[in-house]
Amino acid sequence: MHIEFRHLRTIQAIHEAGGLARAAEQMNITQSALSHQVKGLEDQAGVELFVRRSKPLKLSPAGQRLLKLAQQVLPQVQALQDEFAGLREGSTGRMHIAIECHACFEWLFPVLEQFRRAWPDVDVDIRPGLAFDALPALLREEVDLVVSSDPEELPGVEFVELFDYQAVFVAASAHPLADKPFVEAQDFRGETLITYPVERTRLDVFSQLLIPAKVEPAAIRQVELTAVILLLVASNRGVSVLPDWVVREVKYSSDYVTRPLTEQGITRRLYAAVRSDDLEKPYMKKLLSLAGEEARKLQAQ
Repeated sequence: MHIEFRHLRTIQAIHEAGGLARAAEQMNITQSALSHQVKGLEDQAGVELFVRRSKPLKLSPAGQRLLKLAQQVLPQVQALQDEFAGLREGSTGRMHIAIECHACFEWLFPVLEQFRRAWPDVDVDIRPGLAFDALPALLREEVDLVVSSDPEELPGVEFVELFDYQAVFVAASAHPLADKPFVEAQDFRGETLITYPVERTRLDVFSQLLIPAKVEPAAIRQVELTAVILLLVASNRGVSVLPDWVVREVKYSSDYVTRPLTEQGITRRLYAAVRSDDLEKPYMKKLLSLAGEEARKLQAQ
């Protein structure tokens, strides 16, 4: 027996209309064509699908089984068609984001909240890119965007500039280094450095300052949450280096001091790595636009 979607739609239409004539009108075909289609389906099944002498027309037990199938299958088919239509129109899709910058969670969440309201049908997910190789995952299409400060030459991948930021030293206001106008690598030798639980090569303080100077802090304490890092710093349990957008609020607090790293400061640039084929997708363009707007807000503070 060969069942087509049109057969399921026919059974459902006749059941809902209560007769061939009305069902044919709703389906925009002749009653004769509809009767022929039903006859052909019954011939294939080898059983009658309708109780012919009933008014309104009723389904036989075999017809009821076919109707149940139609009620299960047709909504799924329609949902799939709607999904494909949304993909063609750019209104639906997937936005799985990997973040190589631990502190970026605090910057990214306001962007995603605006994006969610503008594109509710796009599936958004965040994966900490520190737990796996995010850029290879982007190439394998396991994620769709990577937030990174380390651009690479990768075929089929574009690194879109988001914004520049400074890596800033933060300590308790009573800390001895508070009297210095800026902090240098050797100042960390006797300090407990509080960092995110990340490989040191992915931390600006190491990659841009301490490793090139071959300086090792007295101790390293890893902490997951920014709020806890700041709490420990305020308690003079150690010092930290954070992006400037993280310390914008606390730098006006009497509990903290913030200082540039080196006399010139250390400036880094944040990028969104995106597959080239995805750059023109409407929802991708919207997310990058919102990210740019949020960056301008941060820089204006």
